Formats: sequence, C-alpha cells, structure tokens
Amino acid sequence: MMKPVTTVSLQKMKQAGQKISMVTAYDYTMARILDEAGVDMLLVGDSLAMVVQGNQTTIPATLDEMIYHGKCVARGASRAMVVVDLPFPHGQLGPMETLKVSARILKETGCAAIKLEGGAEQAETIRVLVAAGIPVIAHVGLRPQSVHAIGGYKVQRHLEQIHQDASAAQGAGAFCVLMECVAAELGAQITDSLDVPTIGIGAGPSCDGQVLVCTDLLGLTQGRVPRFVRKFGELGEGVRNAVTEYIEAVQDGTFPSESESFR
Repeated sequence: MMKPVTTVSLQKMKQAGQKISMVTAYDYTMARILDEAGVDMLLVGDSLAMVVQGNQTTIPATLDEMIYHGKCVARGASRAMVVVDLPFPHGQLGPMETLKVSARILKETGCAAIKLEGGAEQAETIRVLVAAGIPVIAHVGLRPQSVHAIGGYKVQRHLEQIHQDASAAQGAGAFCVLMECVAAELGAQITDSLDVPTIGIGAGPSCDGQVLVCTDLLGLTQGRVPRFVRKFGELGEGVRNAVTEYIEAVQDGTFPSESESFR
C-alpha cells in the first residue's frame, strides 16, 4: 500500500520537478476509482453545484452539501489527499468564522485540507487557519464565487494582482496555490516565484500540477466545455450505449436470462 499524499510529499514533488495530479470527485465510487488510478489529490469542489446539481454557478453549494460529499469522497480515498472547498460565503466571513467552518469540515469529513478563494485579502484568514493546524490551498486568478462581480468567466491577465495574491497566500502559510484561467506566461512566472506548489486549471503547462473536473476529463459533460479541458475519455457515449442495450434487453425479454434468475 502506497503512503498517503501529504503537504510534505507535495512539497518534495515540486522540488523534484514531479508533476502533481488533482481531479474533482463528489462521491465514493468515483473517489475510489481515481484513488486507485494514482491521482495525487481529490478536490471536493463547490463545482458540485454545477456538475451534480445542474446550477449555472458554484454559488448555490451549501456547507452541509460540501460536508456530505466530502465524507463520501474521503471514504473512497486511501492514498490521495482529499481537499474540500469552502463554499460561498463561508470563506469571506472573517478569520474566526472561517476557522469554525473549516474545523467543522475537517472534523466531519475526514479530509486533509481546505481550499478557499482569495489571496492578499485573505492572508489573515489563511494565517489563522494554518495556526490552528488546518492546511490551506489558496485559489487565485479567476474566482468562480466572484463570477458576478467580475462579469463572467474570463482569462485573468493582471500580473501584479495575481502575483501579489499568490505571494501573500504563501506568506500566510498556504501550502499550495491553485491558479484558474490565468495566461500561461503568467502561470509560469508565478510558479517560478513561489516555493510552494502551484496547481493550474487553464493556467498553462508550467504549473507544478493540474486539476480537471472529473466529468470533463471523462467526457461525461453535456454541451460546451472550457478551452482548457481535454477529454481523456468518452464515457458519456459509452454510458448511453450501455443503457440503450439494457433497455432493448428488457423490452425483448432477454434480460434477465435464466442464469441471472433464482430457482
């Protein structure tokens, strides 16, 4: 059995130039498959509001929902580090309130870390969480919870602001920085400037690791997917074909067969 991924092992991976893999997960079955495949980190993202619930943004995800799905994923992981998103607005309510919520997430889910959106303006909150023993990933660049304020899902090219956010998060004790929808050159510059690992999603190939939403990666997402997504499978078509065969077998009476029935 391989050793669990920790903040220390992730730091060693960065130092060794070994890329880090992260994939979102929302249930036990998928978590177990991803873990057995060797994924380093499982993110219970507030993207579940969109992927699981069908909402247009991540904002509707609630704390209780994040905890429920976090429990499911943690049960399916033996090696991968499980990280749970702080849902809106719990990461923006000040250090002590965020500490209470983060502690509840760790205690009830069994996850190893939390992720919160923000950088420089969240430095004090990150510092308080880390001082309490809660590992933190800071999410900079495009922040989905602020999608209404920034006017949509846009590539972020503000070098000074993003660099300031990433540096402040590291200085406050974040063990990792996730960058979303950042120009590739900017992603490379920030990765080179930080001592902690960076995880990119639409932030170019130079980040220390990459994260994708599991349904995007597997070809299960319906409709348009972001430019940064690569489909590594076409499971959506496979599922449709399997269900079609099942329906036909039920309708023509060939399922269940004698061998699939009890005497």
